[in-house]
Amino acid sequence: MAESTWAEGLPVAITVTGADGTILEMNARSRDSFAKDGGGALVGKSVFDCHPEPALTKTRRLYAGKGPNHYTIRKLGQRKIIHQIPWTVDGEFAGYVEISIPIPDELPHFDRD
Repeated sequence: MAESTWAEGLPVAITVTGADGTILEMNARSRDSFAKDGGGALVGKSVFDCHPEPALTKTRRLYAGKGPNHYTIRKLGQRKIIHQIPWTVDGEFAGYVEISIPIPDELPHFDRD
């Protein structure tokens, strides 16, 4: 993401894929997060090759459905919320932006209705 310098310093992992699952861009936190899997060398690779079962089946379903997906994980003791959000070009599905945000174990919730 050399052109997106603001994303390089953001303390969240951002990974962008194309409609076919090709990894297009990774910011610094994403490259660090996936360092043991190849880091920045994953750009140009298929996201489908990066997932073992059962995650591979879930990922294939995500791309087939072209809808958003949100969940939380704990990785290396850090809780994170994952947002997998479809992006479009001229109204057509173009792939996903995955944003992984570290969150505390206790998180305030506010109803603003």
